[in-house]
Amino acid sequence: MDAIKDSLLPHLLNPHNAPYLSLLKAFRNGLVYGAKVRFPHALVMVFLFRSGPLREKLLLVFKATRTHARNLGMFALVYKSGMVLLKQGTSSLNSLGRQEGLKKEAEADWHSFAAGLVGGYVVFGRGIQSSVNQQIVIYVFARVVLALAKLAVQQGKGKGEGLEGLGWRWRERVRGNAWPIFASLSWAMVMWVFRWYPEALQPSLRSSMKYM
Repeated sequence: MDAIKDSLLPHLLNPHNAPYLSLLKAFRNGLVYGAKVRFPHALVMVFLFRSGPLREKLLLVFKATRTHARNLGMFALVYKSGMVLLKQGTSSLNSLGRQEGLKKEAEADWHSFAAGLVGGYVVFGRGIQSSVNQQIVIYVFARVVLALAKLAVQQGKGKGEGLEGLGWRWRERVRGNAWPIFASLSWAMVMWVFRWYPEALQPSLRSSMKYM
């Protein structure tokens, strides 16, 4: 065992291998985080809303946890791989006509978008989607919408002016009223859909609404 450690240690400490080792770390972290997030949620939802023998309920919890953990791990792996490849490709292009010693990996603004696009399609966008995948994507979408709304009223971010041209009075009105309007419309729409088209809602949300 000590011989194996001694042979692996130089490779692990080599800074040139850091980007590739980060892929393994990203995959592991995705697995761990996905399991930690999904297991308690699945446990509560299955035992609260599902009927059937104990073995069947435990199997449902295991399948949901496995799907969540695997997909987050795979997304993290694909995303990190894309970032490594794009950085290396950009640095190779930037180093053309320069000395090798001046070669430097550079991250462009669009790298994260492109890597996320590929990862989202490969892991979450293809084939028949499970309820777990739908929940993950909807959760991410909701957080992105909130983040973009905040960026729209923030000043001096350098990536765009947002609502800068409206003046501070209008920005304050938007900042003060955006969340109440958003929350009110969200609950108004979900209750309307649940009242007249409950089959269109996600099963977990529909079960929660029925329970309440």
